[in-house]
Amino acid sequence: MVVVLYNSAPLVADLVASLPDGLAGVEYELVGVDNDSSDGGAELLEALAPDATVVRTGRNGGYAAGINAGVAAAGEHSAVLVLNSDVRLEPGCVPEMLSRLRSKGVGIAVPRLLDAQGQVIESIRREPKAIRVLCDALLSARLAGRLLSLGEVVTDRRAYEREHQVDWAEGSTQLISAECWAKCGPWDESFFLYCEETDFDLRARDAGFATVFVPSARAVHLEGGSSTSVDALWVLQVRNRVKLHRRRHGAAATAVFWLLTLLREASRASLGRTKNRAAVRGLLDWHLVRGHEGSSQ
Repeated sequence: MVVVLYNSAPLVADLVASLPDGLAGVEYELVGVDNDSSDGGAELLEALAPDATVVRTGRNGGYAAGINAGVAAAGEHSAVLVLNSDVRLEPGCVPEMLSRLRSKGVGIAVPRLLDAQGQVIESIRREPKAIRVLCDALLSARLAGRLLSLGEVVTDRRAYEREHQVDWAEGSTQLISAECWAKCGPWDESFFLYCEETDFDLRARDAGFATVFVPSARAVHLEGGSSTSVDALWVLQVRNRVKLHRRRHGAAATAVFWLLTLLREASRASLGRTKNRAAVRGLLDWHLVRGHEGSSQ
């Protein structure tokens, strides 16, 4: 199990407390990776979980870099549980996912996520495509997500009541088989934050490994604590989506994807939304369209 820490000290105690019931008899090794925090979170983890391995990277290389460092430091294992520090495992969560991971062709298992108020988080996603960006812009993400496969975010609540294969799911809680990791890993560190799980889950699918949503496995994701502004995070997410599309589909198709994304962000910016205004400015960086892969984090 790999937990990435970045100024996560207030979250560590509750995370550690959730592990015994969340893993419920599953033998595990806890690896905490500290991305150059300044709040003593790594030391707190060592105090609360003396058997844990703590890796101090000396830099904030992003979520994927932290995960990769944790897996590299781990001992022999049959699966990798990737966790955000703001996740709390519900009782029996990991055994439920592990049982599905043992099914033929399954490489990744993800749980039903709840927010701090106990409401279901819409964590299931479809592959990013230009048509989905267009439908999102014309219909709204919520409506498009309920209609067949028009939206990227799956917003039909019935989908969160049944076990099924998905294109990808948000990356705060993912159980990955060692076989899948060996064939598809490591995670792509160039994304820094956002789209690294999209990239990995889609690469796993390309390699023949399914991602399965397991509603009987539950975890709480608090979805907070970042010191970065909402606008900056949204710009990063939008730009990384274009970058990911370029990786998978090439320059010509990505030009269309970029344009539709720009139009969607501009339509919402016209309503006075500051994060969308910021995204429009970010998308006008033509290096993205030309496939520039330098750091934009």
